[in-house]
Amino acid sequence: MAISRERKEALIAEYRQQYANSAGVVFADYSALTVAQMESLRRRARELNGQVYVVKNTLFNLVLNEAQLTPPDALLKKTTIVAFCHQDVSPLAKLFRDYMKEVEEGRFTVKGGLLEGNFLTADQALAIADLPSREELLAQVLRTINAPATQTVGVVAGGIRQVMNVIKAYADKLEEAGGVAEAAA
Repeated sequence: MAISRERKEALIAEYRQQYANSAGVVFADYSALTVAQMESLRRRARELNGQVYVVKNTLFNLVLNEAQLTPPDALLKKTTIVAFCHQDVSPLAKLFRDYMKEVEEGRFTVKGGLLEGNFLTADQALAIADLPSREELLAQVLRTINAPATQTVGVVAGGIRQVMNVIKAYADKLEEAGGVAEAAA
């Protein structure tokens, strides 16, 4: 069914806005998904700060051409779902990877991605799913920064502990010697 020129312009404007606000894009091919399955995918993507659209390939290709990008031929063929990642690409790539396992085989497959102006193959897009999230990376950096301070505190505390143990042993020895001297008198 043909769509009006106004609707096409509205779609292009929406795709353009979503692409401009995205850190990356993940492309997938779908066939025969139910409305409930599509709504589930969209809801889960929104929870991960992303938006999922079933795009018109020719219209989305126009948006990419405006951005001076030429997608590989296979990327915008057949039915295409695009996930616009507004923060991290990794969580939405994980969502698409997991979703491939949830639906019947062949009904949902990742085609590729777009990250920092570079097109990714399907394997590269799925490899992004294995990357740690932003929060995990920040935690790793914080642990690395805190490690020397933690080790320094441990060394200083260990030295103080040793001095305290020596003083306690000496005090116990003096008490023992004082108790023996009193018993002899």
